[in-house]
Amino acid sequence: MANIKSAKKRILTTAKKTERNKSKKTEIKTYMKRFDNAIEAGNVEEAELVLKTLDKKLKRAAQINILHPNNASRKISRLTKKLNNAM
Repeated sequence: MANIKSAKKRILTTAKKTERNKSKKTEIKTYMKRFDNAIEAGNVEEAELVLKTLDKKLKRAAQINILHPNNASRKISRLTKKLNNAM
């Protein structure tokens, strides 16, 4: 455990940021599951709505360094391709 006051603060802020990042990643994974379920059920309209929301969330996560920008772009691209093939 840290003895210096600033190091103790860093531990606390790192824990807060880690919790926030985990929450955002989990939320993104949940939307991805919703998208996959909508595609499998043949509900293209719902999949389009989920993809629009997911696109926004992935880009925001990339912007605030939760995900690497290329990772977010790759996921968006794959999901869009999946939607286009389902149509």
